[in-house]
Amino acid sequence: MSDLFVELTAPNGRKYSQPRGLFINNEFVKSKSGETISTINPSDETEICSVYAAGPEDVDIAVAAARKAFKDPSWRDMDSTARGELLLKFAELIEKHRETLATIETWDNGKAYTISLAEDLGEVIGTLKYYAGYADKIHGQVITTSPKKLAYTLREPLGVCGQIIPWNFPLAMAAWKLGPALCTGNTVVLKAAEQTPLSILYLATLVKEAGFPPGVINFINGEGRKAGAALAQHHGVDKIAFTGSTATGKEIMKLASVNMKNITLETGGKSPLLVFDDADLEQAVKWAHVGIMYNQGQVCTATSRILVQEGVYDKFISEFKEHVAQTSVVGDPFKDDTFQGPQVTKAQFDNVLSYIEAGKSAGAKLIAGGEAFKNVGGKGFFIAPTIFADVTDEMKIYKEEVFGPFVVISSFKTEEEAVERANDTTYGLGAAVFTQNITKGHRLAREIEAGMVWINSSNDADIRIPFGGVKQSGIGRELGEAGLEAYTNKKAVHVNLGTKL
Repeated sequence: MSDLFVELTAPNGRKYSQPRGLFINNEFVKSKSGETISTINPSDETEICSVYAAGPEDVDIAVAAARKAFKDPSWRDMDSTARGELLLKFAELIEKHRETLATIETWDNGKAYTISLAEDLGEVIGTLKYYAGYADKIHGQVITTSPKKLAYTLREPLGVCGQIIPWNFPLAMAAWKLGPALCTGNTVVLKAAEQTPLSILYLATLVKEAGFPPGVINFINGEGRKAGAALAQHHGVDKIAFTGSTATGKEIMKLASVNMKNITLETGGKSPLLVFDDADLEQAVKWAHVGIMYNQGQVCTATSRILVQEGVYDKFISEFKEHVAQTSVVGDPFKDDTFQGPQVTKAQFDNVLSYIEAGKSAGAKLIAGGEAFKNVGGKGFFIAPTIFADVTDEMKIYKEEVFGPFVVISSFKTEEEAVERANDTTYGLGAAVFTQNITKGHRLAREIEAGMVWINSSNDADIRIPFGGVKQSGIGRELGEAGLEAYTNKKAVHVNLGTKL
């Protein structure tokens, strides 16, 4: 076994061979510099293993491989049905390796294994199958003008697509990007998050087995400021798709401007959840819990600002606190009853704790949590589920994205006030509305400035439905048929049918 692989035994006893190299041209290779980065188990703070880290020279090699593959007839001229069958084969292999991939995701990221296995891997497989079905259904159209002219459009791939994924849902976010890019005939250089590269590298072992030609799919690891920046500003890259923080998204936009790349950005959020007096309070409490505490609160669409109409404010807080205490079981992510594992890194752990202190200093009322959770062997980056009430709009914890099991609650009087305050943010990713007045629900869905609005639910996603935000929460859409638009150009063809000027 070369030093490009290491034999590992995960905490749940699963043994497997972990790739450590960059995956370029269907082969694992060392980085040119030989630099490595270490990945840490957030549950006990021990090192899992180190992986090779890409620099600009490695990015050049990966992009060149993707460009060569894009021009190669074996991929460029592949029958569209055969391309779909390749994606289906890829999905079938992921299903076969589902337990190993879920194990790696939980070990490296900290999310509950039951969720990794059932939900994250289910989404990965479902997304790839969905876009496999679209591969032979992407077509242009004939546009009728007059008998003197034939005009039609072609849907063509963009070329080499750079994709930068986050650490909160590594495999799922990779599938969101790989599916539409590949089914439309593009080639890919995907950079894994430096905090959680292991599941993506294992996924690479299935690419060659599935039958993808060399260079069609390339995976690199490395720090954002090195490998990510090099990919975003590379002149050989035709598109950048990025999921991550708003601050980093802005930097990606600047770097991508060097050759006016096509861009898709899905960035941060501070999504509101509005609870009206006429809401089904039991449902509002349950969905509000999922909306903020799921995945340790590390969700871009998390409904982290809860605005409750004053008539049910105290009752909601009481029932929400009790529900969180009963259902947010914090602990070893490999145990079946665990709902909340650790934050992904020490940096993220410290960041959440800093917001807790900011809330206390600002005078917000601490209802629950407000500290590190140390009942898991005294180690790991665990945070007690934290609830602040009586939060005012000028407080830092109300305005800024925390990205943890941390929610703020405030009261409102009227519908107009609720909408105004919901929209008073630089973000616009998601929003939830709880009311049994369906007319009001639809009216609010139009008035709230967000890319997605949930009525009587929260964070209810579906791979068939567009996902994305407005304002500083991103540009473009992923998933559904809209996801295909992000990876194709429409070329217009004008045919003169023999007429003269």
